[in-house]
Amino acid sequence: MLEYFVYLIYRTGFALISLLPLRAAFALGKALGLCAWVVLGKYRRLAFRNIEIAFGAEKSRREMRGLVRRHFQRLGSNLLCTVKLMRMSPDQILQNVTVENIEAMAREFRAGTPVVLVLSHLGTWELFAPLMPKFVGFVRNSSVYQKLGNRFIDAHVRASRSRTGLELFDRREGFQPVIDLLRSGGGVGILSDQHAGDQGIWTPFFGKLASTSPLPALLAKRSRAALIAAAVYTTGTARWRMVFTERFDIPGGSVEALTSKINEIIEQQIRHAPEDGFWVHNRWKTPRPNFLLNRYKRGIYVPKEVPAEKLKPFRILIRSSNWLGDAVMSVPAVRALKKGRPDAHVIVLTPEKLVPMWKLISEVDELLPLPGKSVFAAMRLVRKHSPFDAAILFPNSLRSALEVAFIPRKAGYRGRARAWLLDQIVRERRRPGPLEHHARRFLRIAADCGADVDLENKLELSIEPQTSNLKHRTALGLCPGAEYGPAKRWLPEQFAEAAALISNGSDAKWILFGTKNDLPVGETIAAKLGGKCVNRVGQTTLDELISELRECRALLTNDTGTMHLAALLGIPVVAIFGSTEPQLTGPLGENHLVVRHHVECSPCFLRECPIDFRCMKEVTTQEVVNAMKSIVQ
Repeated sequence: MLEYFVYLIYRTGFALISLLPLRAAFALGKALGLCAWVVLGKYRRLAFRNIEIAFGAEKSRREMRGLVRRHFQRLGSNLLCTVKLMRMSPDQILQNVTVENIEAMAREFRAGTPVVLVLSHLGTWELFAPLMPKFVGFVRNSSVYQKLGNRFIDAHVRASRSRTGLELFDRREGFQPVIDLLRSGGGVGILSDQHAGDQGIWTPFFGKLASTSPLPALLAKRSRAALIAAAVYTTGTARWRMVFTERFDIPGGSVEALTSKINEIIEQQIRHAPEDGFWVHNRWKTPRPNFLLNRYKRGIYVPKEVPAEKLKPFRILIRSSNWLGDAVMSVPAVRALKKGRPDAHVIVLTPEKLVPMWKLISEVDELLPLPGKSVFAAMRLVRKHSPFDAAILFPNSLRSALEVAFIPRKAGYRGRARAWLLDQIVRERRRPGPLEHHARRFLRIAADCGADVDLENKLELSIEPQTSNLKHRTALGLCPGAEYGPAKRWLPEQFAEAAALISNGSDAKWILFGTKNDLPVGETIAAKLGGKCVNRVGQTTLDELISELRECRALLTNDTGTMHLAALLGIPVVAIFGSTEPQLTGPLGENHLVVRHHVECSPCFLRECPIDFRCMKEVTTQEVVNAMKSIVQ
């Protein structure tokens, strides 16, 4: 009932507009378009975003805003005029439309060559339906269409389009009838400028990858048809110009190359009359859920003359973890995200203290240091550097989701009371199984977004592969603290004893690392090692820590962020674990050793041991010495 009521309203409006003179319909449509520009903020913003993608490097924001306004007015004029024109005969229509180069298509038909006519939502595109049988009525003319949701309106539209002899094929019923028509020497028109979803080829449109229907190219290849494009431009009040191109398909050209060529031609048509474009359609829609493009059936095609670095970027904002160790463990996921599509531009939103670490990662294109602890300041920073196409949240916090609330696609784990803020919730592992390293947990986020990742094999982390020059280094690193709490710290006396035994009889010198909270521990160890030690505890910035770790032959440490940083730098690590679990947070890569005694209460993940600290007390000095010597000798 509601469907029919909507149809009655549609037919009433259709009848009223049909009573207007054509020039009056054009003027009324222009006025209604201006009203729509004022009222329909969502579509106004969408149009501006699309125009910004297409012309952002060529036009000022003021020029683009003016173009959006004129587009709404032009769209209103053309839509109302289309209603009027579809009630007119072809001869009456041609009193208001000039036609250029129709001979290009007629010539192919007379030679017995079928034609696939590539159309776009430009100007009064519906004019092709009544005019094509008029121009080339000596062959069968057809169009592929998508059925409308309202069956009554759909029937009326189909009747209007076919009243002059145009045949219509519903794309949902398959394309064999279309191929048969083409093989009989006929022609088919296909609108080819809309987002094609999962079935499209991702190829540049105005320099930015867009999912594009390969249907015109596929039909042309299957039927050996000629590819010709046509567009309708508005030239004045109720006046239009219809222009046909020459045949542009390349003998032997691939479907991908032809589809890319179609985008290029439609781009040229839109540039000729940008106000006539259909900017209120989301042409560069971010696919769901796989906005990384590895898994798409038809894949990506970038012409050789368009190098990947020249593509307009797909901007991915990654919210870094707040802890050094967690940030390092997320590096494999960042690499996978960067490799997910050739136009990926990776921006990391990170606490300022972690900026030096992220500077080490070549896959990161840009860094945004967080301004203090204010979530509102973080939101302003993100908005200032917008637009972003997607956001990836590594922390599970509500705050991290609020920081990126204005980004249209946000992916991450459900986290703490933030599911309502996410557009894409990454599922936890369904089956119970072996413990999963945190790095793989981060990788699952990348996999959920479409990255090609291997969650089973060994993870690669190091940015500086270990080489023989390690053997010539005399410095050894020692990190006896742990910011999380004392339950993760081996006893300082045993660290000192082990360090003395390891360097005994050699010219090795220890460099002590840690935060200001570790000063008492550092002083205890430094006092016992004397001249064999340089105490840098609480004295290094992260930049300096990175520089000094690079001078070390190996690192002896608790489960710390420094441990993960050393692994990232390719420094062999001996890590002592107690209250935490190495299968979850152990150092990634080759040539690292973990010393650990699995007692009945471990891992407890507590900051302080409530009993007798047995997990750490069972780790002997000799075990640590043997482990360290095995990787430095």
